[in-house]
Amino acid sequence: MKFEVQITIALKEGMLDPEAMAIQHALNNLGFATEGLRTASIYRITLDAPTPEDARATAMEMCERLLANPVIHDYHVEVAQ
Repeated sequence: MKFEVQITIALKEGMLDPEAMAIQHALNNLGFATEGLRTASIYRITLDAPTPEDARATAMEMCERLLANPVIHDYHVEVAQ
């Protein structure tokens, strides 16, 4: 069965995010007052798996083995059919 998996990866709270700092600075210069900004990467992957739980487990393994560094990143996996 095919499952659409969305993986969101972001830096953990307290980690420096230079990209977010640059974007926030630019927004403030354009007149958009912001109190905080964080960046994240989103991956949308189509997987073939027997169950949603298996698709989630595969996506989690992808994060652990390649997509995220568990020391500095948090990640969230959503599964849809």
